[in-house]
Amino acid sequence: MTGAHVGTIGTLCCVLGAFTLYATDLSSYRGLQFGMDPTAAATVAGTTPAGATIVHQRPAALIQEMEWQPRPRGLSDSVKEDPVKEVLLSFFNGELFRMVVTYDRYRVEGMTAEDMIEGISATYGMATRPTAEIAYHTSYAEVASVIARWEDSQYSYDLVRTGDRSSFVMVLYSKRLDALAQAAIVEAIRLETQEAPQRELDKQKKQTEEKRLSLEKARSLNKPNFRP
Repeated sequence: MTGAHVGTIGTLCCVLGAFTLYATDLSSYRGLQFGMDPTAAATVAGTTPAGATIVHQRPAALIQEMEWQPRPRGLSDSVKEDPVKEVLLSFFNGELFRMVVTYDRYRVEGMTAEDMIEGISATYGMATRPTAEIAYHTSYAEVASVIARWEDSQYSYDLVRTGDRSSFVMVLYSKRLDALAQAAIVEAIRLETQEAPQRELDKQKKQTEEKRLSLEKARSLNKPNFRP
């Protein structure tokens, strides 16, 4: 292993460790606590609750997502070395249940899966290598193979590759809340698919009515002023 390679792994270890108060604590990430609401999460992330978008709102569950980029412009070079590009926060009925941490492809370029596991294990302890898949982009039904996993009875951190395999992603989640959220998402998608034909008919009907009213308005204006 080259000196530059060792230095890259060392940087990853230091950056990850700098944001973790306790090496074995999986209940929070960079101050974001599982279970916190969007307002509290936005405060920690330095953004606004208005940034949370609604993904699903039925049958009896609200699924929201909020994007966070930990490296805004204008920061010092040491902070810019942070390998995290962005974090997608997901909320189930107002509780943070999942965080998808995407690493900057240029900050982990050339690093192998073993390098990533070594760097992350320096903070979270020994990893397991389960033969499993995990929901990656839940909203799009995407899954990814788990490379390594750090977990306890309540939380799990799973390392996977991005869809184009250009970088790595850590999927962090509360086991209890994630199970509830995934069940709610499946049901929401089922209902949305079932009702799609009727929604399309309603949309066409609305468009037809809007066009009719527009023509009537134009006719009422043009007819009195018409001259052959």
